[in-house]
This record gives sequence, structure tokens and C-alpha cells, in this order.
Amino acid sequence: MAKGEPPRRPKEPGGGILMGRPFGVPVYVAPSWFLVAALITWVFGGQLDRVLPQLGAARYLVSLFFAVAFYASVLVHELAHTVAAIRFKLPVRRIQLQFFGGVSEIEKEAETPGREFVLAFVGPLLSLVLAGAFYLAMKPVQPGTVPGILLAGLMVSNLIVAIFNLLPGLPLDGGRMLRAVVWKITGKPMSGTVAAAWVGRALAVAVLIGLPLLNSSGTFGGGNQDTGGMDTVTDALLAAILAAIIWTGAGNSLRMARLREHLPELRARTLTRRAVPVETDTPLSEALRRANAAGARALVVVDSDGHPLSLVRESAIVGVPEHRRPWVAVSTLAQDLTEGMRVSAELAGEELLDALRAAPATEYLVVEETGEIYGVLSAADVERAFVRAMARPA
Repeated sequence: MAKGEPPRRPKEPGGGILMGRPFGVPVYVAPSWFLVAALITWVFGGQLDRVLPQLGAARYLVSLFFAVAFYASVLVHELAHTVAAIRFKLPVRRIQLQFFGGVSEIEKEAETPGREFVLAFVGPLLSLVLAGAFYLAMKPVQPGTVPGILLAGLMVSNLIVAIFNLLPGLPLDGGRMLRAVVWKITGKPMSGTVAAAWVGRALAVAVLIGLPLLNSSGTFGGGNQDTGGMDTVTDALLAAILAAIIWTGAGNSLRMARLREHLPELRARTLTRRAVPVETDTPLSEALRRANAAGARALVVVDSDGHPLSLVRESAIVGVPEHRRPWVAVSTLAQDLTEGMRVSAELAGEELLDALRAAPATEYLVVEETGEIYGVLSAADVERAFVRAMARPA
């Protein structure tokens, strides 16, 4: 976020390679996915070599197909969230397939705990349905063949995705379900977020410590004597990455919940600087004298009828040495007003931030409903208020 600009998102979300727009939502594959695809191809290829040694080098093509099919299943999981969000009229920014699975970026929270629960549950539910479908597809297929192994792998992987996402801690789907339950019981969404986030942090610690122990004990098929040292290092590394993702996600959920609680405090009327109108040929020194006399902190350039034309940029004023200010007209330091730079004094919270995101600028003209000039809103002031809201305890 650049200095003096409101917190904003790009008009067209990025995040990797655009794969399509199902239901109008862009789907991106992050660059980290290719690292995971290569890792899955290598690991699954090694397993195929033990089961079907006759495949030779072709086992890596089969493994790559498995990696793509697995992430297609992850995409179905995320599309379930997306469809539910669209059904509840919640905007979805994008779907991104990344290092550990995928994420649906839903821009607003569900209005009720019931909707929050459904929105979270449909993802693991679809993964369970896919696991069941692959299990049924295995029935007529001969075990020990390439189709049989692929179907078994996809069945197990989707089952793991479903079970893992049902764990009751943020940022996992199970954490959102727990949040919905606590929200329903207490009537406070923030209480649900706090409970689910701390459970998520506990899960992160459990993954960091427990996953390598389970693998080393052979619970998940570990214990190969030939590669035991490498497996131990790999297990510890993957556990550390996964635990970090869960811990960070839980913390981000807490911060965003805190922000949403304090977001209504961001009001254009209270953040606006008082401004004085000056005509285009007014010297900067004279304009600043008038502003100081009136206790104002901003300058609005107006025409002879008092209609606003432009805003004098604060950064431009600072750049003019004091001895030159009597010879510099305010119009040379001003930015012409565009439609997006006029905001209502009544805007607050998300509506205010949305208005500023739609037309990024350093200053905005704040007007009353009658069109009368109320003052100038500095994006730097909004940014500072935004940061204070993020830091303030709930």
C-alpha cells in the first residue's frame, strides 16, 4: 500500500495464470502450484515405480495427470464455496489454486451464522462426494492397474482434503463452522472468530509437533529404513510450512474481524479536513494565510461563482520553498476534480472505502447532499485511521 493512499484492491485481481471464469469468477493458478505439481509428480512417481515398475519413465506422466486431477478436485471444492456465496449474494473476488490447495476470496461476510455455516460446510461436503464418486468408480476397475491406482489416489486425497478442512480452527472450513456455532450461541460474530482463531493456532502447534511424530511411527506409511532420514526432514519441513499457514491464517482472521468491528468508525465527516475556497490565480502564500486564519488544513480551487474546480495537493505545497510561495499560483499545484473524487460527507465504513478504491487519489472533495463543500478528505488520514482500527483491541 503506497503512502497516502487508502487501503484498496486492484480493479482486476491477479494472482497467477488466469484459467477461466466459471460463474463469472476468475480462477487463477498461482506460480507456487507448479512447485507443488512437480513435488506430487516426483513423490507419486516414486510410489508408482514400486507398484508398477514396468511403466518406466512413463510413470511421471501418470503422476502429472494425478497432480492435475487432484487440483481439479480442489477447484470443485472451491467452486462449492463460490456457488454458495453467489446464492447468498456475496461477491467473490477470485479463486486461486496455490501451494496448499485453494482459496475462494469472498469479499463480504455472511449476514447470519446459519449462512456462514452452510458457506463453510459445502466445500468439505463436495470433497466427500468426490471421494465417494472415485470409490464407486474403483469398483469395476482391476486393482494394480494405472486407472485403479489413479482412482484410489484421488479417492484418498479428496477424503484427506475433506477431513483436514473439517478441523475446527480458522482459517479452515471447520474453523468457520465453529465460528458460526459460537456466533449463534453468543450472538456475537467476534466471539466466534476469537474462539475459532485460537483453536486454529492450537491446531498449528499440533500439526508442527504431531505430524512428523505420526509419520515417523509409521501411522501414515512411514518408517522406510532406506529413506528414513530424508523422510524425517521432509515431514518436518512440510509440517512447519503447514503449521505456519494455519497460524498466519488464524491471525489474519482475527485482524480482519477486528477491522470489521471498528470499520463503522471510519466516517468521512469526522476524517475530513476543513478547507477554504481560493480562486485559480491566488498566490500560494496568500492561500495558506487564509487557511491558517480560518483554522483550515486544505485548499479548494473554485471559479468566480464558487464552484469547485480542483484540489491543491498537500505534497505539492510541501515541495514549494517558502520564499517562492508568493509567486506560485495555487492552480499550478492543484489536481483537477474528477467525478470519483467527489464523495458524500455521509459515507462511512465499507461504503467509504469502496468509494475511495473506485477512484484512487491523494485528496477527495467532500460535499454535503446539497452539493455544498464540506471539506477535503486526505487519503493519508484514512490510511492512518485504518491502521489504528486494525491495531485497536476488540
